[in-house]
Amino acid sequence: MSKSAAGFLILALLSGVVHLSLFDGIEISPPLVGCGFFAVLFVLALAAGRKIKFDPVLR
Repeated sequence: MSKSAAGFLILALLSGVVHLSLFDGIEISPPLVGCGFFAVLFVLALAAGRKIKFDPVLR
């Protein structure tokens, strides 16, 4: 996992925890939107890291 992917994962988890701890009855809040945004960036960073590090050995 790249450093950027790990950073986005931590940010997504932290914003999810902030949403759960601060907003009880609200379905959509700014931290929840941030959690979704960082989760998408996490998946994109994983995919980008996979494409860069992929080096097949053809035999």
